[in-house]
Amino acid sequence: MTHSPQVGFSQRIQLAWLDYTVRLVLAGSTKGEVAAELDRYLHDKLSAGNDPKRGTRHKAITILNKVWTDVPGPRLRLRNQGISLLRSASERERVFIHWCMCMAAYPFFGTVAHATGRLLRLQATVGAAQVQRRVREQLGERETVARATRRILRTFIDWAILEETGEKGLYRAAAKRPVRSGPLGVWALEACLVAKGGGPLSADTLLRGPHLFPFETPLPSARELEAAGSLDLAYHGLDQEVLIALADLEED
Repeated sequence: MTHSPQVGFSQRIQLAWLDYTVRLVLAGSTKGEVAAELDRYLHDKLSAGNDPKRGTRHKAITILNKVWTDVPGPRLRLRNQGISLLRSASERERVFIHWCMCMAAYPFFGTVAHATGRLLRLQATVGAAQVQRRVREQLGERETVARATRRILRTFIDWAILEETGEKGLYRAAAKRPVRSGPLGVWALEACLVAKGGGPLSADTLLRGPHLFPFETPLPSARELEAAGSLDLAYHGLDQEVLIALADLEED
């Protein structure tokens, strides 16, 4: 990662909750209406605790809203395109879109994914303690970091990205999920750029890096990249490596 993200993503989040949030957005609900409906929807799934503003339900609603509802200007077009892509997405592509949006909203999610993916490139299984150690090396020895890393790993299991091995705290990767190229691939490039601070980075690094370890994502063609409008192409070094820079990442 190119920066040190705040944690933020500190709860296990189910795919069904993300899908429900998207349906509320599609129905035209405001941020406040989405929050109220999610509170009702999650009432029997998560506790509010003694302090509702600090309870697990409130934290989960905050995460869901930040991913799909409470989206700042520079990420609004990305969100809208993601919702449009979800309309025709297959099951595996739906997971991919939620994954990319979670990274864009919470770069810490991508930090944990990157650490997990790097370890799985070196070995058949990955231990929760190994991932926590890699993440703490980047973000510091904070209990909030360790706790949030554990919860994201459990989220990976809930999403069938990682599988239990029978040994506590040791996981293996599920089968990779192929993802089509075209508009979805171009959109994923932009989402990964947002997560990584805007680049410049190569398309290969963005779509085949450890942060997308659960997926097989073809690289968009040069024509598809040029037609996107939201991505700038540049060249770097003697090998003319193509770099990508996000045109409208900064606040207006």
